[in-house]
Amino acid sequence: MTKELPHHAQVVSRGGSRALLRLAVHFDALMSNPTRYLRGLWWKLCGKRLRARLTIAPLLGISSRAYRLWLSREAEANRIEASPRRNAPPIIALVRNGPGEEATLASLAAEGIEARLAPTCPDATLLALLRHAQGTWVLPMYGGDLLAAGAGEALCKALVETADTTQIIYADDDLLGKNGQRCDPHFKPDWNAELCQHFDYLAGTALVRLSKIDLNASLADDWPADLARRAAERNTAQGGQPLHVREVLYHRNVRPEPQRPAPLVIGSEECGRLPSVSVIIPTRNRVDLLQTCLDGLTATKYPGQLEIIVIDNGSDDPETLCYLASLAPDFVRVLTDSGPFNFAALNNRAVSGASGDLLCFLNNDIEITDPHWLSVMVHQAMRADVGAVGAQLLYPDGRIQHAGVVLGIGGGAAHAHRLLKPDDAGYFHRHALPQFVSAVTAGCLVVRRSSFLAVGGFDAENFAVSFNDVDLCLKLNARGWQSLYEPRAQLVHHESVSRGFDRDPAGAKRQAAELAMLRSRWGVREPRPEDNWRTWQADPFHHPALSPVSEQFVVRT
Repeated sequence: MTKELPHHAQVVSRGGSRALLRLAVHFDALMSNPTRYLRGLWWKLCGKRLRARLTIAPLLGISSRAYRLWLSREAEANRIEASPRRNAPPIIALVRNGPGEEATLASLAAEGIEARLAPTCPDATLLALLRHAQGTWVLPMYGGDLLAAGAGEALCKALVETADTTQIIYADDDLLGKNGQRCDPHFKPDWNAELCQHFDYLAGTALVRLSKIDLNASLADDWPADLARRAAERNTAQGGQPLHVREVLYHRNVRPEPQRPAPLVIGSEECGRLPSVSVIIPTRNRVDLLQTCLDGLTATKYPGQLEIIVIDNGSDDPETLCYLASLAPDFVRVLTDSGPFNFAALNNRAVSGASGDLLCFLNNDIEITDPHWLSVMVHQAMRADVGAVGAQLLYPDGRIQHAGVVLGIGGGAAHAHRLLKPDDAGYFHRHALPQFVSAVTAGCLVVRRSSFLAVGGFDAENFAVSFNDVDLCLKLNARGWQSLYEPRAQLVHHESVSRGFDRDPAGAKRQAAELAMLRSRWGVREPRPEDNWRTWQADPFHHPALSPVSEQFVVRT
């Protein structure tokens, strides 16, 4: 038995066939950036398929018609198979009064889910409904939102397969635009407690296991969101986490907006307890960059003890050598290490002589523009559940260079949201929100010294130059110390200015070997156009329906 998609979930390519829609998306991409699009075509003609996809995919994904193309492909490839609901616990939907509630009730009935209308604000009626639903799973929804075709089966399947400790199950959603056309999908990350503090992506799209606490404690006016928040907190407190169903199961009229965080103010009491930090800076020549970096450290307002270690990796420029010799020993300790450039080994050796409770790995081409950056990063790094903390790094022209690292992009690892401007909306403002990530760059990274040593530091043998920071973060994550991206610490990064890029054969060979090791050790592989997104092993804080060849979060096309 199969379920036909209802009218509100159907994909109608009004401009013609799917092929015409694909052409329209490519036309949009060409018009948005002709130079980049044509460069991508040139790479394809040269047989550089992955490079071509990395160039063109972000342009395709930002087309207003990209989601329609994605939906048309899904409609052609899949018909939702209805499965028996044996052993699935009962679900009761509570629909908050609001415009469009009749359509909400109809969509729930079509999916075989029992529903009750509930008041807008908490009262005795709502409490009675919750008591009636005790012992079941509750689906709080807002009037006007619709359940997607097949959502009933998907939710029941999740309930049958979920662990007994799971308290909440959430899914992806999109918006219903004019004439019921679906748009603006939110392909959500797996559970990200830090992100959820600034962006409620659970409310209205979550199945909640009711608790006696929910019946005894007063609810907030926005009770669907409050029930979801409490269930998520309960789940986390019990050592588990909310379950993410990676399917668009909800069509919404409106959704909560991300809330850009206020500046992180470190109180005077906490300032007195901030630990000592060792800042480690490898350098070679380019005195102009190093001086700018050290001037920024001089202006940094950090109330704790600060140790600065500069590793001179074979500088031979007289001006640089003179500058290093002039640095006051009580301000900067200069270590000389003239061996071949091995970023991991240089930093590991410096750590062995560092005295700080926390380590800050800092590139010499970092320009510090905010005197409070270090206090913000240390505040986060002191948390017991946090490992490496990374800052938001900008190119000199103001665009984003680093906003966390996504594993698997392009078959390796890439900086998320690269080339966006900080004030852009981007993908639900993710680049502007503190959140857990798989990794952060060592261009500016703060970590507890004890945690760094516990995982063996940087792997100097296998990741001399590239991916050593990613490997470090993944080792920390595996120990329960999750990497965290903190955009309220913002610096400028003149990327690879002093070292340059690996364009020589030896450098290219080394980088290929490091990429191969990353793939082997952490299960990363190169994406292929024929991959099924449902079986793609995505970064848990990304999504398999998002493009695996774009640093910007755009729909896979």
